[in-house]
Amino acid sequence: MWLACFGLASMSAWGVIQFDNRYYSPRNRERPIRKSTSLIILHTTEAPSRSALRKLSDLGECHYCIDEGGRVYRIIDHRREAYHAGRSMWNGRPNVDGFSVGIEVCGYHNKPLNAAQYRALADLIGEVKHIYKIPDHNVITHAHVAYGAPNKWHKRSHRGRKRCGMMFALPSVRNRLNLKSRPASDPDVKARRLVVGDTYLSQVLYGKGPAALAARPVAIAKEEGNVIVKGRSAWDIARDAYNDKTTLYTFPNGTKKFGNQIADFKQLPVGTRITVRADVQENRTETYQVVGVNGKAQDIAGDEARRPTTIYVRPDGKYVRGSQLSLEEIKKLPYGTKVLVGYSVGGPVTAKRLATAICGNRWRSPDTFFLIEGVLVPGNKVDDAKIPSGTMIFFKS
Repeated sequence: MWLACFGLASMSAWGVIQFDNRYYSPRNRERPIRKSTSLIILHTTEAPSRSALRKLSDLGECHYCIDEGGRVYRIIDHRREAYHAGRSMWNGRPNVDGFSVGIEVCGYHNKPLNAAQYRALADLIGEVKHIYKIPDHNVITHAHVAYGAPNKWHKRSHRGRKRCGMMFALPSVRNRLNLKSRPASDPDVKARRLVVGDTYLSQVLYGKGPAALAARPVAIAKEEGNVIVKGRSAWDIARDAYNDKTTLYTFPNGTKKFGNQIADFKQLPVGTRITVRADVQENRTETYQVVGVNGKAQDIAGDEARRPTTIYVRPDGKYVRGSQLSLEEIKKLPYGTKVLVGYSVGGPVTAKRLATAICGNRWRSPDTFFLIEGVLVPGNKVDDAKIPSGTMIFFKS
């Protein structure tokens, strides 16, 4: 009863795929229809299907998911937006969710799939390519499109926030998926919109460096490790989850601390072991950082401290864009100022201009913030019947 056919493509080219509706997302009907579709984004769940499928369904985080047995689950209708890419950009276009289909595969970014998964994924990619007329080089990975805001290690927005699905860039893997081409370079790094924040990842995605790197998936595994050594920082291991309350640091002397208990990450001793929950690392919700708690404003926002897309919300509840402040004024922002990097400002909300008219269905997202009576409230905690007139909304650019 749970199986249905996905026979939308030419049956002569690709057989009709059976898919399972047991995890069809309750979020489906609230998601908008995409206006265009030009990319297929491949992900790895970084967790087994028994835990990944329920989360993907509850949050509507992809269109399809393939389990370890090669079964294809439909999560969100392929015509609607699934919130799978997070902070993302490709060829100058932000919010990749708005023009892509997202496919999750139950597995890990540094481990090969099994034969059943390869077969199912190849067939599914073929179907979606046929429907939307997508060329092979536009079938890319989450690692290609995800990018990070400035942090303690990178002063500019940077490519390398995720390694999710990066093995799907390897020529050997793409051959098994019937993909004959791939992007030759990162268009956003080339245009200087972003900088490279993970040299190793760039080598894997674009085939630069030793030939073995681009030819053998096992090379990926050799790069991995959860211990701080020379040249491998907390960010290299944990990415944006480096300061998360569930990220555990075990020091060489045996003492332990969680990420939110550490003040200076650059002084962590060599040999420190980091344990990161995979679901936190790969699906971390964007949030604000706080002056005095996460560092100085210029440390948090880096070279983007004075951009109009950097928003400062002072302790008195008033906000200002980075472009409205001098560097000296930014240095003097008081303790407790909240910092949002890479955000747009929308509003105010009025009786005739609701939140949906300002930022669409993104208003419900936990990484969208409403400034209500001086307090930043995430979108998933807002009561739409009680949003005061005059409320401003901050949502990811």
